[in-house]
Amino acid sequence: MSSRPDTTTVHIDVIANAVDLACRAPSLHNSQPWRWVVGKTTVDLHADRSRVIRSADNSGREALIGCGAALDHFRVAMAAAGWNTTVEAFPDPDRIDHLASVRISSPGAVTPASRARADAILRRRTDRLPFRPPGESLNLVLPNASDESYFVDVLAGQTHAELAEAARLTESLRSADDLYHRELQWWTAPFRLSEGVPPSALVSESERRRVGVNRNFRPSGHLDRRSVTAHDQAEILVLSTPADTREDALTCGQALSRLLLDLTAAGMATCPMTHLTEVEVGRDAIRGLTGRNAVPQVLIRVGKAPTIEDTPAPTPRRSVREVMETRR
Repeated sequence: MSSRPDTTTVHIDVIANAVDLACRAPSLHNSQPWRWVVGKTTVDLHADRSRVIRSADNSGREALIGCGAALDHFRVAMAAAGWNTTVEAFPDPDRIDHLASVRISSPGAVTPASRARADAILRRRTDRLPFRPPGESLNLVLPNASDESYFVDVLAGQTHAELAEAARLTESLRSADDLYHRELQWWTAPFRLSEGVPPSALVSESERRRVGVNRNFRPSGHLDRRSVTAHDQAEILVLSTPADTREDALTCGQALSRLLLDLTAAGMATCPMTHLTEVEVGRDAIRGLTGRNAVPQVLIRVGKAPTIEDTPAPTPRRSVREVMETRR
């Protein structure tokens, strides 16, 4: 009988490269709330509580969504390197920050789909500028987007004005929240070198006015980019879960990763947004628009961006040395 395959058969450089790609996953304000531990038989993912943003995410739900996205990115990267993976979620009930144990099994075939998703990790970015319509490309991705553990809905175009009004309401409710605004300023400060939202990813006041639904970050010093797109023509997707448990949040993050990578591979631009789902009045507004009795977790703007414009440098990430520990 053959011995059970484990991570000792995988060179540490392969795992480190997969962790590096996993850390390209989106997280609230690019806070990167994850920690990886490479053991003898598993690669373990832990939540880093020190990187939870208290004002916008006092329950830690969005940190779990970010970790779930990183978990799926890791599996995509390993699949593109020719390795199969299986995940045990929340393996230790006494350690709630131990989110997943990933066991790497025998090499598998590298499919064109796995290569395309891995390539999309490096191409995907959060684009806050106005989009052109996604066209028929969106229909190629959405039929396989939903699962019994999460739901993806497309908001009808006529509801976008109502959604924008709900976004303005949530911003007004936070106008006196000093902690929220202090943390928002901290995570968008230009001296953040390996975390936070860099100036290149922010928009000017005039650019922001052309996008009805977006978080109100500090204005950048950019000129008016994509001026030919007078107003945002994106479709808006809602990613929801049946309940609001830790398991739901981690599942949501994995679904978000798959959806963003498939949309990117299909040539579309994306912008995940959580400012409306952070407050109950925003969630209620979204439920009213989807008609679904579920928990809205993430909104995603989807559209086309000009292919001729200069692509900003990738949003910075912490190094693998900072987020990965080896205990072999």
